[in-house]
Amino acid sequence: MTGVLLRTACAVLLGWWGAGIAWAATISVQPGQDLAAAVKAAAPGDVIEVARGMYHVNLLIDKPLTLRGIDRPTLSGGNQGDTIRVTAPDVVIEGLIVRDSGDSLKDQNAGIYLYPGAHRAVVRRCDLTYNLFGLWIEKADDVLIEENLITGKREYASSQRGNGIQLYNTKGARIFRNNISFVRDALYVDVSHHAVFKGNKLHRSRYGTHYMNSYYNLWEDNDTFYNRGGLALMEVREQVVRNNRAWGNSDHGIMLRTLQDAVIENNIVAGNNRGFFIYDVEYIKLNGNLVVDNVVGVHLSAGSTRNEVEGNDFIGNREQVRYVGSRDERWGVKGGNHWSNYLGWDRDGDSRGDVPYEANDMVDRLTWKHPSMKLLLASPAVQALRLVGQQFPVLRVPSVVDPKPRMQPTHQQWSEWRGKHFPSQ
Repeated sequence: MTGVLLRTACAVLLGWWGAGIAWAATISVQPGQDLAAAVKAAAPGDVIEVARGMYHVNLLIDKPLTLRGIDRPTLSGGNQGDTIRVTAPDVVIEGLIVRDSGDSLKDQNAGIYLYPGAHRAVVRRCDLTYNLFGLWIEKADDVLIEENLITGKREYASSQRGNGIQLYNTKGARIFRNNISFVRDALYVDVSHHAVFKGNKLHRSRYGTHYMNSYYNLWEDNDTFYNRGGLALMEVREQVVRNNRAWGNSDHGIMLRTLQDAVIENNIVAGNNRGFFIYDVEYIKLNGNLVVDNVVGVHLSAGSTRNEVEGNDFIGNREQVRYVGSRDERWGVKGGNHWSNYLGWDRDGDSRGDVPYEANDMVDRLTWKHPSMKLLLASPAVQALRLVGQQFPVLRVPSVVDPKPRMQPTHQQWSEWRGKHFPSQ
């Protein structure tokens, strides 16, 4: 009896397996054939392979399936609506050139629009070009967007373009190794949590990344360059931003605005107008970053206090810190930071300066009022003026103070990041 039951169970399982194989059919679409009709006729779970060619289509995918390009076919939306609209979960789109969406900002026209409920969608190795928004992702959780090339309608004014990838009200997104340029904001993240952004190149746009009202996200190993602003974190908390490179942006490299409980560590911020712009920021860790060759290394204001700032290298910035505050802000209390214009000494040989570093001294204030003084910053006269300011506190104003700054930088290859400025400079 047991043997009969076992054979019956195996037969049932084999039947299910065979039915599954039959269910997941592969459908081939050739140039000249109706791609939309093929998608409509497909069963859930089918694979649709699209041969190389041009397909004029505004495609609706309303069931789980895989849409796979063979030798990179082109899908053109004819400059109207969304080129591909996905309303079902578990859809995979890969290996396609997707272009020519409409240009209605009101309707949020996109090359690929993942509608609410399109959970677990995968978009990989596609070229999304000449669309208003490259990818619009709305209320779709656990999506994977990887290794795509995204460019916008570059002849449009910045304000009339859409974003490269827009995330709205999502959870668990993974955005990996995409190359995005000539859009409004390369990555726009709004009310989206528990996401990972890794290995992306974001350039030649307004912001490389624009974060709003989003929590528990990881931003790692990304390059933001030649934008107006590199990375902008606004009205957010519980972020980890590490091992990124923000360089050659015409305004800021990394903006931290109204931010709490975050870790900003081991980033390179080079050749920007302002390296860090820090406004209304509390309870963060700003550790191990290289801030080099910016016009202003750090612009600090609006009560940004109670932060841990340790182990950073501030090298060759024309103005190390522009500080607006009513009392001293102490950085480097535990281990100190390195400041390339520090004039102190280390008599006891512990690799930390014996006198405090003050970033907002009399010379700094004079250079704000008289920018031409910057030509003389390395002269003996100006260095002497710094020493005079230290000896006569009556001339002193509130400053960022590093009690025992480190004498040597941690980043030994810092000079490789000099001269990486915005192309118009």
